[in-house]
Amino acid sequence: MKTYSLKTEQAIPISLAQAWDFFSSPLNLEKITPDDMEFIVTSKFDTDEKVYAGMIITYKVSPLFGIKMNWMTEITHVKEGEYFVDEQRFGPFALWHHQHHFKAIDGGVLMTDVLHYAIPYGIIGRWANALIVAKQVKTIFQFREKAVEKLFS
Repeated sequence: MKTYSLKTEQAIPISLAQAWDFFSSPLNLEKITPDDMEFIVTSKFDTDEKVYAGMIITYKVSPLFGIKMNWMTEITHVKEGEYFVDEQRFGPFALWHHQHHFKAIDGGVLMTDVLHYAIPYGIIGRWANALIVAKQVKTIFQFREKAVEKLFS
């Protein structure tokens, strides 16, 4: 199985506490995901609930061609104010391991995402990644960067 990686960094002009408060809330995922993905968090959370190790988050999502899918991730690691990791338990990928890192810098916070993913179906999955999925993943993170800029500028 071929594994792919993507790393992004974004400086955000807010405090570390504000960044952690926003990004550690599963309910804010919808605000930074492209509308055409029809992304909906289906887990029931309190509005102030934050990620914790073992947290299960379920979603409905349409990643490609409007096909609706169920997706489940687990928050596997959390160090409050520094990082958390979500891993897919059920969904469209053979592997999804997404690290979210936060570091205070002059003028705000540096947010770093490190994503490792794999597509099922062998060579067909590799072709799908080359033709569609890699571009889609990159587009999602580019949208997210713009959404975060808009929210916090």
